[in-house]
Amino acid sequence: MKQLPLTKQQLIAALISLSLGSVAQAALTINGGSSSESSARVSWGGADSLSEARSIMYKANNSNSGSAIKKVDNGHGTTNITNTRTFGNSNNSFNNTTNANSYNTTYRGSFGSSSMIPISTDSRSVAVIDAETGESIYEKDADIARPMASITKVMTAMVVLDAGLDMREELTLDPEDFVGPKRASSNLKSGDRLNRAEMLLMALMKSENPAAKSLARNYPGGYSAFIRAMNRKAQDLGMTTAFFGDPTGLDKRNVASSNDLVKMVRAAGNYDVIRRFSTTKSYDFYVSNFSSGNRTYKANNTSSLVRDGSYPIGISKTGFINEAGRCVVMETRVNNRPAIIVILGANSSATRWGDAKNILNSLATRRTV
Repeated sequence: MKQLPLTKQQLIAALISLSLGSVAQAALTINGGSSSESSARVSWGGADSLSEARSIMYKANNSNSGSAIKKVDNGHGTTNITNTRTFGNSNNSFNNTTNANSYNTTYRGSFGSSSMIPISTDSRSVAVIDAETGESIYEKDADIARPMASITKVMTAMVVLDAGLDMREELTLDPEDFVGPKRASSNLKSGDRLNRAEMLLMALMKSENPAAKSLARNYPGGYSAFIRAMNRKAQDLGMTTAFFGDPTGLDKRNVASSNDLVKMVRAAGNYDVIRRFSTTKSYDFYVSNFSSGNRTYKANNTSSLVRDGSYPIGISKTGFINEAGRCVVMETRVNNRPAIIVILGANSSATRWGDAKNILNSLATRRTV
């Protein structure tokens, strides 16, 4: 098991980050001027964010409630949240450091707004909302439930984090973690050992299905309890069209409308770990395995937009199975305005990323006042 060294400076950075709250953390930093495509560099993700996210999780496990990795957003309507977090333990100088943050996010708009972005898309279902006002600024068949593929793993991550489990606990992949509704390629092997934090990073960044399956299998009450928790969470978020049959997205029964997935992404934005893990560009995992030996697994993010870094992306998850087509969900912030984008049912990667860039570039031309 390989862990990044945690320095005092990194811990302080994590505490400062948490003290800012989700609204400040969502304010992505865009560097550089505009171009012909209105793209911009963004400082987000990468090794520093990964180290900080791991620090957040590990310190949360030393607190009584683990609330440092969890906030609650009902996914719709008006949200008022107060979080009190206690960091550290009796063995360090940060013992009893408490930070109370109050989040008051009001979504005032309504769907069918007149301020729609003037674009057309080729994917089967698309939803774009202004996350500041709640207004729908582009819709295409956004209320029809469709297979979501590995977008599922966003819900998987929320359920794992809600449980407040020890992120340092080592998990071992079993043969059953490689069995699912469909065959899928994987660079993982039965017997591979990683801690829960690394399994979560594997699932969100690289979309490794066995990692997601292992996280569900090692949930309190087991795999079936995890699936029940996924569907219960969907109901709590007001996702009326959603159903989850497995934690990976390989099950074609995993469905939701684009508008319901907007609710899921909004809720996921309240988890600092999901923000940072889903936008980590790459990571070298040290994988232990008693049978086949230890090795380094060099993994890259499944999103070409995250890897490229040309657009401001704060949450990201891709997905694909034949029934779902190419899918992606993301949160962005352009011209100091946050937006959530859901794209389902693209017939190719080129279509998916073409639609995404079209939307992102159109958002960059919107008025900010």
